[in-house]
Amino acid sequence: MATTKRPTWMGRPSATVKTAKALAIVFLIAIVVVPFWVVLATSFASNDDVTGNGGYVLWPMHPTTEAYQQVFTNGIVTKALIVSAAVTLLGTAISLAATVLLAYALARPGVYGGKPAMLFILFTFLVPPGIIPAYLVVQNLGLLDSYGSLVLPVLVNAFNVVIMRGFFQGIPEDLYSAARLDGAGEWRILTRVVLPLSKAVVAVVGLFYAVGYWNAFFNAILYLNDSSRWPLQAVLRLYVIQGAQLGDNTSDAGASIAPQSIQMAAVVVATVPILCVYPFLQRYFVKGVLTGAVKS
Repeated sequence: MATTKRPTWMGRPSATVKTAKALAIVFLIAIVVVPFWVVLATSFASNDDVTGNGGYVLWPMHPTTEAYQQVFTNGIVTKALIVSAAVTLLGTAISLAATVLLAYALARPGVYGGKPAMLFILFTFLVPPGIIPAYLVVQNLGLLDSYGSLVLPVLVNAFNVVIMRGFFQGIPEDLYSAARLDGAGEWRILTRVVLPLSKAVVAVVGLFYAVGYWNAFFNAILYLNDSSRWPLQAVLRLYVIQGAQLGDNTSDAGASIAPQSIQMAAVVVATVPILCVYPFLQRYFVKGVLTGAVKS
């Protein structure tokens, strides 16, 4: 019986190759997981643990939640957390709706002005506006010191429009024709045919917008003069990077906590909420990004 000889790259790997792959995977996982673990462990470490380990802790011997209590002591972080959550939820919803409508219009053939509009969007993608022109636009629109300045200047992302447009173009044209034969208009086709088939790309683009709004801090610093209205990332940047004090560190409780523990607790508070979103959208991530990218 004749046997087919497989090429070398399709052959079964040797024990050495398997071991090398396993070590490489373990190494890659370690360089990702260990920093997160150090941040989490240090946030729960006592002052003695931090002092004894030279600043950062890999395993706290006397775990405590005093750093988190200190972070939420004076309500600054709590208020900033509410602002960030509101801006993220509202901004993501508005940006997603605008992106879906724009991408659907650009994906349909024969739309008047569709190609020039697409070229204009690609031009802004390649040549982003500068800080000063963007600030002048926001100022002339009367958006300074308002939460609208955190959403409207970044309402639509060109990259997300391209991904979603490519996904919409991949839907068979026969489905559009069948819907029109049943008397459906463009709005009904979009809501009853296109969007139910586009859950993956909608979920991924929504995740992109949510992460962007949650992590944004520069627009708040630039457009909001009142620091009491800043979102979480801008507040934590002030405390973590510039070394400002969170809460009343002159009290006995504040004095007994290492600054590194408070900073790491602040980092955990800023990271965990958006990290909790990933498991619910992970199954859509690869399909949504790759399909949209290939079709575009």
